Amino acid sequence: MATRVTIKHPQSGLVQNGYVGFSWTYLFFGFWVPLIRGELGVAALHLLFTIFTFGLWQFVVSFLYNRQYMTRKLMKGWVLADSADRNNLAAAKIGLALPATAL
Repeated sequence: MATRVTIKHPQSGLVQNGYVGFSWTYLFFGFWVPLIRGELGVAALHLLFTIFTFGLWQFVVSFLYNRQYMTRKLMKGWVLADSADRNNLAAAKIGLALPATAL
């Protein structure tokens, strides 16, 4: 199951929900998930791969999508802004080492 974690963009102050873990949403809706989240290029690639693999891609990526999405967000400057427990859980699932000040 996916765990919701709050992320924040420090420069703009925008706050969004991010998710870590298995993506049921991606399993059922596939390329629509990145399309609705504003990742047009990712959505196009996922649609292409889903077509070429006859849907197998959609099943496999359900295990990976939330981690990839959160990694892309964090690379663009977003930061984990939830409770310490959820931040640590998200960081562990993403493979991110949190600085001591963020704990």
